[in-house]
Amino acid sequence: MSSPLLLLAMGNPLLDMQVVNKPELLEKYGLKPNDAVLAEGKQSEIYEDLQKNYEVHYVAGGAAQNAARGAQYVLPPNSTAYLGCVGADALADQLRAANEKEGLQSAYQVVEDKPTGACAVIITDHNRSLCTNLAAAEAFSVSHLDKPEIKDLIERAQNFYLGGFFLTHGLESALVLAKHAAKKNKPFAMNLSAPFIPQFFKSQVDEMLPYVDVLIGNESEAEAYADSHEWGTKDLAEIASKLAALPKKNEATARLVVITHGASSTIVASSSPSLVPSGTKTYPVAVLPADKIVDTNGAGDAFAGGFLGARALGKSVDEAVEAGHKMGAMCVQLSGPTFRWPKEQVL
Repeated sequence: MSSPLLLLAMGNPLLDMQVVNKPELLEKYGLKPNDAVLAEGKQSEIYEDLQKNYEVHYVAGGAAQNAARGAQYVLPPNSTAYLGCVGADALADQLRAANEKEGLQSAYQVVEDKPTGACAVIITDHNRSLCTNLAAAEAFSVSHLDKPEIKDLIERAQNFYLGGFFLTHGLESALVLAKHAAKKNKPFAMNLSAPFIPQFFKSQVDEMLPYVDVLIGNESEAEAYADSHEWGTKDLAEIASKLAALPKKNEATARLVVITHGASSTIVASSSPSLVPSGTKTYPVAVLPADKIVDTNGAGDAFAGGFLGARALGKSVDEAVEAGHKMGAMCVQLSGPTFRWPKEQVL
């Protein structure tokens, strides 16, 4: 019998192209200091500009892929796999190598007619601006999920994770995993990923939410969801509670909502007293001296990975939040969405 897979993640595989302390790029390409956008118009020129004119640090990226590597960091060997679409090129080879080093199985679909996606990451102070060209990532097709080796991964997976960015193009494929998870009573987690997802892909988010057992997002994403649904509040605990109470297909488990708020706090909400006895709980984040922060790219993904990895091991919500905080703190002290090796004890 095949061994169980503790986590199967799905998202957009991207190679991050990081540059540090070049605020002129924000102005040149109409970017905000701390945001995530899909490249439009002139912004599509940024990748060639970075390659030609700047010192670029290349890091394996893609939000859900980062989180999956984070989960693998706290899990036993060979516990995770990742679904996404790449090109038949050297960029994809870099992503595979990064995943292999950290023990994440790359279950990529490969297309010949598009390059692997890229994300320009502009680091200014403690902010990071992400500008993404999906390229091959948005060519993921639901037929990939019918391949015998992929079906095997889906059947063996005990937990699922979806990056919200995937909903810009891959709703049909995401629903295949989500419906399987609901039917088999396997936890299905999703990240809101960026404010523009609940703003401009509201219907896709709303179609997914009934299948979501664990919803993760940050304060700006939570506020964007509340705004798009005209809830009339910016109170994060209230938003978390309302998200937790939304209808759910799998009624065997209550939804858990986790909203991070950078260095200030993390808020968790659930309608189940066994998960969150008081309905909502706020967890302070240990203060990290400013001089220890290298960059914040991937910090939220690192938190999600630590949290999901801990939950996959059967840890409590309190323990999972602590693991997430430790992973996030480790990530911001390094360049890009990476982790320390040899491994540090997180749980």
